[in-house]
Amino acid sequence: MTQDLGGRSIAQLSALLQTGALDPRDLAAWTLERIRSHDDQAIFTMILPERAMREADASARRIAAGRPLGLLDGIPVAWKDLFAIAGVPTTAGSAVLKDAPAAQDDAAVVTALGHAGMVSVGRVNMSEFAFSGLGINPHYGTPRNARSLDVDRLPGGSSSGSGVVVAADLVPVSIGTDTGGSIRIPAAFNGVVGYKATRGRYSMRGVFPLAKSLDSLGPLCRTVQDAVWVDAAMRGLPAPEIRRGHLDGLSIVVPTTVVFDGAEDGVVSAFEAAIGRLQRAGAHVRRQSFPAFERIFETMARHGPLVTAEAYALHRDRLEGPQAAMMDQRVVARARLGQNISLSDYIATLEIREALIAEVASSVGPNEIIAIPTVAHVAPATDPLLTDDALFVETNARTLRNTLIGNFLDWCGVSLPCGTGEAGMPVGLLLSAQPHHDAHLLSMALAAEAVVRAD
Repeated sequence: MTQDLGGRSIAQLSALLQTGALDPRDLAAWTLERIRSHDDQAIFTMILPERAMREADASARRIAAGRPLGLLDGIPVAWKDLFAIAGVPTTAGSAVLKDAPAAQDDAAVVTALGHAGMVSVGRVNMSEFAFSGLGINPHYGTPRNARSLDVDRLPGGSSSGSGVVVAADLVPVSIGTDTGGSIRIPAAFNGVVGYKATRGRYSMRGVFPLAKSLDSLGPLCRTVQDAVWVDAAMRGLPAPEIRRGHLDGLSIVVPTTVVFDGAEDGVVSAFEAAIGRLQRAGAHVRRQSFPAFERIFETMARHGPLVTAEAYALHRDRLEGPQAAMMDQRVVARARLGQNISLSDYIATLEIREALIAEVASSVGPNEIIAIPTVAHVAPATDPLLTDDALFVETNARTLRNTLIGNFLDWCGVSLPCGTGEAGMPVGLLLSAQPHHDAHLLSMALAAEAVVRAD
């Protein structure tokens, strides 16, 4: 193959495939070779060459016969190491599950994208058991941030490989999970688009959980249009139904509580410049305090985080048995904090959560979009965090702070690259909407993307 396909969006590749200018088998072979020869072998935990070429061959035959399955037929996709793939174990980024029984069936969303003709090329790395926002993995290595030009920097977690694999031009889309920011953080750190759907928008069957009251799914990709196409396929739709919105008349709410505390100057500058561009394009922007944000963190301090309680319940046998010695000790230490969270604390948190969701929903308009910096800092250097446990804990909490608000309130969100901060590293702008307002969010993100990303 003579043409360089790196950096192309799903839409660009689809145009080539659908017109016969590119054969799905050539695209799959090119993708697999690019993965094998890439200098960062920590991005993938498993490559699926036989499956990829089989699916690409089926795609090529459909397209040649004039019967493609849709816009995504022949497009490569990578999966976070939480999604069941038939015939191989789901390791969830952990050495503990390396020899687990192979999955008998694909996860539901893997099946859905297969029905759309997508080509599964492999599974990508992640924080062990998805329990960190930084992306460090002592078992399979830590993927290097694809945008760093000075030192190795964090990829963001827990969907670390999903952010890096797109930013490194290896695949146009990777599917991740998000419990406290695990799609939006890697998207922001690596300068790609990350869409976290409202919890329950897609089937979770066959997806290894972390905290079921918070877990959600979504794609990391190059453009919002790509995310819209993948969203439709993940829901079993034959074509996207989201229409591009209009910035003129859009109301954007910028919270003034918590989300800018301690933010880096470069992050604030990039965010405010993007907000200014949106205003000049016709959007109405207002600032508002959200006392509920502070109460989220007060609730976590008093009763314990939901994610910790549910992760401990899920992994209790591992944490109390010999397998704990095989796990990332930082994951073990954080998960074990869940044993101190009582049932009454857990129930109190659920009740407070329900009240805060209603309170916030009543303080913004039904079609208003909330905009904040995805993360208040750019991707930090990796090396200092490998040996300093206190720095790791502080950085992890700081990294997750803004995004976990959306998980607690059950929002959907799209992180868009909006400029650069320190060391020329990407900054993300997070657009969020109320639960189950995904269609409106994606519609507005389609309209806002070109304005937000303008440098």
